Amino acid sequence: MSDLAKKEGINIDVDKLASRLGVQVIPISARSNKGIEELRKAMSHINLVSTQTKSIEVTDFAPEAINLVKSKFNTDNDYYALQILHQHQYLDFFTPEQQVEIDAIVNTTKFDSNSLQAAETVARYRHLSGVLSDVVVDVGAAKKFKVTDKLDSILTHKVWGFSIFLLILFVIFNAIFAWASYPMDAIDAAFGWITEQGHSHLPAGLLTDLLLDGVVAGLGGIVIFVPQIAILFAFISILEDTGYMARVTFMMDKIMSKVGLSGKSVVPMIGGLACAVPSIMAARNIESWKDRMITIMVTPLVSCSARLPVYILIISLIIPEGQVLGFVSKQGLALMAMYLVGMVGAVLVAWIMKFIIKAKTRSYFIMELPVYRAPRWKNVFLTVYEKSKTFIFEAGKVIIAISILLWVMASFGPGDRFENIDKKYEVALSDTTQNTEHIESLISSEKLENSYVGILGHWIEPAIRPLGYDWKIGIALITSFAAREAFVGTMATIYSVDGGDEDTDSIRDRMRASVNSKTGLPVYTFATGISIMLFYAFAMQCMSTVAIVYRETKSWKWPMIQLGYMTAMAYVAGLIAYQLLK
Repeated sequence: MSDLAKKEGINIDVDKLASRLGVQVIPISARSNKGIEELRKAMSHINLVSTQTKSIEVTDFAPEAINLVKSKFNTDNDYYALQILHQHQYLDFFTPEQQVEIDAIVNTTKFDSNSLQAAETVARYRHLSGVLSDVVVDVGAAKKFKVTDKLDSILTHKVWGFSIFLLILFVIFNAIFAWASYPMDAIDAAFGWITEQGHSHLPAGLLTDLLLDGVVAGLGGIVIFVPQIAILFAFISILEDTGYMARVTFMMDKIMSKVGLSGKSVVPMIGGLACAVPSIMAARNIESWKDRMITIMVTPLVSCSARLPVYILIISLIIPEGQVLGFVSKQGLALMAMYLVGMVGAVLVAWIMKFIIKAKTRSYFIMELPVYRAPRWKNVFLTVYEKSKTFIFEAGKVIIAISILLWVMASFGPGDRFENIDKKYEVALSDTTQNTEHIESLISSEKLENSYVGILGHWIEPAIRPLGYDWKIGIALITSFAAREAFVGTMATIYSVDGGDEDTDSIRDRMRASVNSKTGLPVYTFATGISIMLFYAFAMQCMSTVAIVYRETKSWKWPMIQLGYMTAMAYVAGLIAYQLLK
């Protein structure tokens, strides 16, 4: 970070520093690659004999005890002997007899580990202060208020800090809809063209239908959301690279402390915006068992990138395009609201759990705020590329498997149901005065309802009908437990099979035009859409998260409790929303 030191007006006498430390010193700047080659050369010509100067005299702390240990264990290393005195009770390579001998030395010499460790720390810092005063000249020290301090006084303010954070969130979610519309339309058109060309040039049959209405439709339903995923991660990467996310963590610490958590829980929870799995693993560095367990239990409530396709699909169906005040996107506001709902839900559940999960100890959060700096666009690009690739390939594997299974279940039915449906419409199809396309659409819909997937959907429909869901949504709820984004792929596959071979309308158009066969009303009303989004905001719907919680807690108790409370929370939220808004 030599570039930052120079920018802050800090001059370092590198030669004198090397002399004082007794080692070679290479100033580098990772951002500009300055000094990297010199560092490689220095590492390749490393001296095998230690030339490092002593910073402190270890024997000054406990000379009698150190000499007794050196004599007893035949070592000439003073620091090794000191560490034996400090840590012997944790070292299992000592025999019980040797442990007794060390205890005897400790008691005889009145070796006080705590006070001597504190004295060693003070001595090392005193030595470092002397070295720094000798080799560092801070010509910028007279500047009392640096740019970073002035920015922090605003960006971490208890009122303005959160206001600015909400404004940044609004910009991000507004951009997700505004900027991604063109590439989304292009991807949608491309997959529509592929499907149309496939039906035109490939021989008709089951394999063609499986490929186009199963695999291609399922993949198209998920790939179309890559632009939004890329925009989201681009913003997150920029905020992290500039140092702003560290300020968000600092501000959230105040809220976390009020609900019984420390700031260390903030890092996994904010990381949950990308994916809950690595975020739950990141909770390992929380010392307090209570804080760690609560963090693990609530992190999946934070809206991850897998929920984004579900939110965007439903918002595009129930929220009209347009602006508030001439520049605020209605759909962007709705998306921002869903992310805030997830965060608020996590905080509320954490507050409740602090009364349920009991523990005597708690952890404390100490962090150093990095200086503000311009983002490295190479890092931003690589982050977006890696996250988008992971989203496509990880989700793609699940989507392909589910799409093939769904297509098979949607294309076949028990007994002679399909044959009876064909016979039912045989006369109508032969009548040239009838609308053939309409009749074929009726046949497709009736066959879908009588297929294996239709039978399964109708079987679970009574349980989800109070939430405003039809049997097709019920199938998506089941398949998306493997991965939340499978909801979109499932709907794409179901509506592709339902649409018929020649129906090239987009999946969103087909869903928007979908009508409940029993009520005659649109399936995706405002009430139903809000209910679906709230369900996905709170439901677990992620097999990988269940597995990682089991691995981290080493028990099925916690993932089952988590699955249970999140499912109940999702069902109740969806039920209340639909019943109030219908």
